[in-house]
Amino acid sequence: MNILLLGSGGREHAIAWKLSLSPLLDTLFIAPGNPGTAHLGTNLSVSPMNFEGIRDTVLSRRINMVVVGPEDPLVHGIHDYFLSDPELRAIPVIGPTKKAAMLEGSKDYAKQFMNRYGIPTARHHTFSRSTFNKGVEFLKTLPPPYVLKADGLAAGKGVIICNTLGEAVTEFSGMLMEERFGSASHKVVIEEFLHGTELSVFILTDGRSYLLFPEAKDYKKIGEGDTGPNTGGMGSISPVPFADGRFMQKTLDRVIGPTLNGLAKEGVEYRGFIFFGLIKVQGDPYVIEYNCRLGDPETESVLPRLRTDLLQLLKAVGERTLEKETLAIDPGACATVILASGGYPGSYEKNKVITGSDKVTRSMIFHAGTAKDPESGELVTSGGRVMAVTSLAATIAEALTISYGNIANISFDGKTFRSDIGTDLL
Repeated sequence: MNILLLGSGGREHAIAWKLSLSPLLDTLFIAPGNPGTAHLGTNLSVSPMNFEGIRDTVLSRRINMVVVGPEDPLVHGIHDYFLSDPELRAIPVIGPTKKAAMLEGSKDYAKQFMNRYGIPTARHHTFSRSTFNKGVEFLKTLPPPYVLKADGLAAGKGVIICNTLGEAVTEFSGMLMEERFGSASHKVVIEEFLHGTELSVFILTDGRSYLLFPEAKDYKKIGEGDTGPNTGGMGSISPVPFADGRFMQKTLDRVIGPTLNGLAKEGVEYRGFIFFGLIKVQGDPYVIEYNCRLGDPETESVLPRLRTDLLQLLKAVGERTLEKETLAIDPGACATVILASGGYPGSYEKNKVITGSDKVTRSMIFHAGTAKDPESGELVTSGGRVMAVTSLAATIAEALTISYGNIANISFDGKTFRSDIGTDLL
């Protein structure tokens, strides 16, 4: 099979790595990819948002399947674009249609969906500029801390947690009135803060049946001890020890089942991954958010535990035969630690030379914000999250030891990472 994978981050590098292991694969193309994916297939300078460019690529390269990594092309309707084109409609797209992707594309839509189908989530209301004062009044009914969420896509940074009412009102005003997140915060969801422990749960569905992938826990805050502003994710661990059989059964019964039933009831065909951002509150699962694709950096710690051929599973999604497939999961543990640019998630400098990645042993390096210097050919930084260092071992503690040992070998000016990833699970 000739596969086109869309995206350029650590998640896409991990997906490319897993696809490259499949005997079903003939040729792998990644658009646009990164220096890491270049070792696994052919990078193409086509943006995932350039649907016409993707169409030309699919036809000229005789692509048999398109795998969509990031959320933007899904929320903007790349699957619908394929379905509407006579020359493309027979080519499977792994990722939901625009309507289904609204589960991630709009926090307000997702909350309304959960309300319709009795899926447990925090108490909430949505506000716009015209209802700003009502939003302030709603904040006054909540105990601190306060959770503010931009309605639309904000690259994982559209959630603000405030400890005081005054801070919450200021941030609420900044999001709505000053458009701090652009069009993403034209509407803002205010919700009750839930006290518990978060985790990420993933399924792959063909619209009829589904497979439950390994769960993971990610670490969003930039600082040690979960302090500072949110990032796209500073690390992840799989499995999650507190996600025991009883909790996961509740998740299947109260969250996953009702979600799939709700989509079916509304006539929404969903083919691809669903990410359930959960929080465990007194033993029960509550939904924080949906994503319409695999998470990042969770993918980097979930896929290494997958022993099953990923491409075979995706092929079954396209053919709607997923009920015939099973998952084999490595019983060990995987630890991913993100190396970031100094200053991230605020402003940061780029083009810092990266050295030492060739000295890494027993870990996998998944590139995210890296590039090759066009003149020197050296590997340099090009983004906020630079690379993921991932290790698979028998235990979480052992995997963390390997990852942190290899991080010591990698250098670039401003290298930033959290030294406490996974310690709360030990």
